[in-house]
Amino acid sequence: MPLTILSDSDVRVLLQSLTKQDILDLQQSLADALHYYSTSTEDNSNGCCSSYQPLRTALKRSDGQTTLFMPASSNDGLGVKIVTLSESTEAYAEAAATSSFDSLSLSTSSTPSASSSTAFDIPPDIPPSIASKESTSPKGSLTLLDKSGSPRALVNAEEITAFRTALASTILFKKRTNVHDLVVFGAGKQAYWHIRIALLLRGPEIHHLNIINRSFDNAHNLIEKLYNPSAKPLSFPTLGILTAETTDLARPKISIITSSHTEYARLLKSAIRSSSVIFCTTPSLTPLFPASYLTSTEGRKKGRYIAAIGSYKPHMVELHPDILRQAVAPQHGNHHHKHARQGGAVVVDSVEACLKEAGEIIQAGLGGREVVEIGELLMLKRDAERRRMEDEGRLELDGSGVELGSGKKVKGGDGKHHESDSGLGEWLQRGNVIYKSVGLGLMDVVVGGDLVRLADERGIGTRIENF
Repeated sequence: MPLTILSDSDVRVLLQSLTKQDILDLQQSLADALHYYSTSTEDNSNGCCSSYQPLRTALKRSDGQTTLFMPASSNDGLGVKIVTLSESTEAYAEAAATSSFDSLSLSTSSTPSASSSTAFDIPPDIPPSIASKESTSPKGSLTLLDKSGSPRALVNAEEITAFRTALASTILFKKRTNVHDLVVFGAGKQAYWHIRIALLLRGPEIHHLNIINRSFDNAHNLIEKLYNPSAKPLSFPTLGILTAETTDLARPKISIITSSHTEYARLLKSAIRSSSVIFCTTPSLTPLFPASYLTSTEGRKKGRYIAAIGSYKPHMVELHPDILRQAVAPQHGNHHHKHARQGGAVVVDSVEACLKEAGEIIQAGLGGREVVEIGELLMLKRDAERRRMEDEGRLELDGSGVELGSGKKVKGGDGKHHESDSGLGEWLQRGNVIYKSVGLGLMDVVVGGDLVRLADERGIGTRIENF
């Protein structure tokens, strides 16, 4: 079998060529793997079973760099991703000395009646993050082996890490009823791929895109790359993106919000309150916005989908813990809006990993019964096709992409199956849903394998025969 080698530029060329149907196919493959991860046992002999997925190992050095070793197994073979992330110890020390959750909590409790005009309702700046002084884009490689252990591919991991994370985040996003107002925190690779995939999947329905970032130039460059990925970004105010000849990618009304703006506090609050989807893609050490923006009575008048994927260590956090605590609060009879259903759980990629590594989950004090794996909520492709044939006209299946499960039972973090709300589908499509991910090696192996197959078909990369 030949060995396929994909450089960083090869991966970018391949990813930029993906169509909407390509994205849907990749999502379905990933969704099937995540479903097997959450539901299979060793008795099923399924390669995606969680028992075959070791927790990643972290090696932290004194220079602030952390190297992650992420081995994984899939039904097509094995793989390991090794990536190094830079962390500014100086920035972390500065953040610890100058910031606290109290400065953004808005109140000592998360009661809906908290006033929106109090002094601490105005964040002075975008919170510090470990990216304050240097890039945290992962550097490393993904090695793939076939079922027999023979080398199959060597892939640069920098771009694929951001892509597979966004691919997973947008599985539930695709099913949302309302995606009109999209807010994205950050302007790096994660932000780029979340926006690009969102526009590919639901572009005509996204009316407003608000990018919130410390650097205006970085956000401006991100927009340029979205619509003209092969060109060098132009200097502001010259733009070369908003023409039909440039790209078929949807073009919503785009705004860039930075902390240097004189009305930053007002713009931030307005963007969050009007949002229907929020993507948090920053390695922040403190909440990106005050909790009351969403926990107050006004903030709970609409359902939102929030994906928080930037923080990946216990001391890192993008969402205030009060937001998660409210999300898992027991059901009550009085809802502020018919679309703002509470699901009673935070959706995660892996219960075990998030309980150990996700700052939002840990600092909110959530336990196994308050988180549910996304794989538990998704239907296998073959099951969706069978149900569509058996119950055509009576099921809310859209005929393409990933389908949601029946919602009869879901497995909590305690390992037991619990009866779920009969309105599970309505909650996932219309309610307040938080998705938290710290990343799984399984994602890299599954998505990486699919991308290697596409690269071989399209003649991208380098192949070494008889390796």
